[in-house]
Amino acid sequence: MEPVTKLKALALPIDRPNVDTDQIVPARYLQKPRSAPFGDFLFRDLRFNADGSEKSDFILNQPFHRDAKIVVAEENFACGSSREHAVWALYDYGVRVVIAPSLGDIFSSNAAKNGLLTILLPQAVVAGMIEAVTREPDLEIAVDLEAQTVSLPNGPVHRFEIDPYRKHLLLNGLDELGFTLSQIDKIEAFEKTYAG
Repeated sequence: MEPVTKLKALALPIDRPNVDTDQIVPARYLQKPRSAPFGDFLFRDLRFNADGSEKSDFILNQPFHRDAKIVVAEENFACGSSREHAVWALYDYGVRVVIAPSLGDIFSSNAAKNGLLTILLPQAVVAGMIEAVTREPDLEIAVDLEAQTVSLPNGPVHRFEIDPYRKHLLLNGLDELGFTLSQIDKIEAFEKTYAG
């Protein structure tokens, strides 16, 4: 995984609540291996017609939003089933940050394990971001994980909270296995002391 430190990027505004994991990645793709290009399946049924052509009215098919690396969503984004595939689809597409007033609990856990930063901000702040990015789609949102801040150009800086362990993993581009391996010297020292 690549580290998440600072990011200034275009955003994808999702202006409806309760977008569930089946909308993020339809169930028919769940049998695919992790090596599959899950970014191709992101919002598949919302983005494409049955013949494979793009739905021109879907936000991700708009020119400024195609390269979005940040999702700004209404409440309860990624609710529903526990599929890790929803995180894979966002990550493989290029999304590195999801900002919302609330998220599916299991989604948040899966995101942290797969290099996707999730940020909770008050409803009014998120609504303002969605409105600003919808009105001016070329606006870039700035995220600073070290400082734990989010801002729009010429706007207020909003601080967010994050679990220190998750922050460490994201800043260092580690998953849980990678973190364990980074502690191998300490583990071996403990084993020698314990066995001794």
